[in-house]
Amino acid sequence: PAAPPGSRRPGSNPSGSNPAGSERQANNRAEKSAGRRSAIVAAALQEFCARGYAAARLDDVARRAGVAKGTIYLHFRDKEALFQEIVRTMLAPMISAIEQAPPPGVPIRALVQQRVEVFIREVYATERCDVLRLVMAEGPRFPELAEFHYRTVVARAIAAIRALLEAAAARGELAHAELVGFPQLVVAPLLMSVVWNGLFERFAPLDVTALMRTHLDMLFGKEGAP
Repeated sequence: PAAPPGSRRPGSNPSGSNPAGSERQANNRAEKSAGRRSAIVAAALQEFCARGYAAARLDDVARRAGVAKGTIYLHFRDKEALFQEIVRTMLAPMISAIEQAPPPGVPIRALVQQRVEVFIREVYATERCDVLRLVMAEGPRFPELAEFHYRTVVARAIAAIRALLEAAAARGELAHAELVGFPQLVVAPLLMSVVWNGLFERFAPLDVTALMRTHLDMLFGKEGAP
């Protein structure tokens, strides 16, 4: 039977809108926006590494990312904010892996070795290494960049390493308890390897894994020794 005038069938949409279609459109827009943002960050890293932070121009970043320059400003306030996003997305997530409390019964040496392997695999062997070299090169001229990197990455990493060393000292697993006061010494060879990689890798490749194994032997004692 026909519906009475002015009434509508159950489930009908008087506005003619399609909620499911609108949701899909919103998701597509969000995905495209996220894709453009990622492309901008990747292009900025390439441009900063190629030209240096000071000489890099947002026009060139936009051209490399395949977007209009105005699109960059939809996502980032300025070049400094773009640099901060590189550090925040490429390095900061790595710190979460070393901030977890050491589980009981697992030697601290093994945990440090595990974190070293993550660094070698996820930083040293990837473009994240370029971010570290960029901070080292540009930090002295742009202290605000160095400060942001320190607070976002370095300070957290040092605190996490110190916590591991304190646990190792309390368990009697540390060959030199004085090391607790200088957690920077644990990662010093890794930073040196980043510099070496950029300058001398073509002439004298460095076995970073063997280097760090030797370093940890000196800090914690020979692996497997009683």
